[in-house]
Amino acid sequence: MHRSAKRLAGLLTCAAVPVMLVAGCSGSGTDSSGDTATSDAPSSKTGGAGGSATGSTAPSLALAKYKKLPNPCEAFSQDTIKNLLPKVKNASGEQGKSSDNNARGYCAWNSSDAKGVDGTQYRWLDVSYQRYDSEQGIGTGEKRATEFYAKKVEDAKATEGAKNVKTAKTDGTGDEATSLTYESKKDGNDFGNATVVMRTANVVITLNYNGAGLAGADTPKSADLLKSAQAAAKEAVTAVNKANG
Repeated sequence: MHRSAKRLAGLLTCAAVPVMLVAGCSGSGTDSSGDTATSDAPSSKTGGAGGSATGSTAPSLALAKYKKLPNPCEAFSQDTIKNLLPKVKNASGEQGKSSDNNARGYCAWNSSDAKGVDGTQYRWLDVSYQRYDSEQGIGTGEKRATEFYAKKVEDAKATEGAKNVKTAKTDGTGDEATSLTYESKKDGNDFGNATVVMRTANVVITLNYNGAGLAGADTPKSADLLKSAQAAAKEAVTAVNKANG
């Protein structure tokens, strides 16, 4: 009886306070550790793992400039495709599979131009896109793309079997770009190679253009291939702007 009277007194006390304070009179919202039932809910007022109860917020990241990628097989004009690949097998290109077309994309073309007793000129062109979003704890989309751009340049320099590798910064192509030329051999044939790695804001683009002289034809010079590759690279950057226009 004595305990019942004390509980009744407690309930009457709660009934006398404003509605906003009633929740504090109930013991059912507290677990054995003393934390409230809502303690696991995320709070927008904390500063992350090191946040305090002062209401400080994590610094906001700059939004990524580009939200979309172009269709990689539409990165170049048909005139460019014809110039770089005179006897292209499929002018529409062969698109690589992607789980997210707005995060990454790839397309490739090839051409085999037979010239009778003068042999055959073979050409290959491919382009790949990689886009980054801004993410808390990782960095802005542009910062992440800058890091990936540097990695792609180093990867290109370290291409297996590459000889006489030459690199140069390229102006007027996105925010930054590096061009590379080198020679290689495949299936007994000598290849000239040109690669352009470029970054525009939060998107990294890699373009490869190479060729070989088959059946006695002359091997194309890497410097000549690079001129064509650099012109095409500008189109690849423009395609990103158009996709987000």
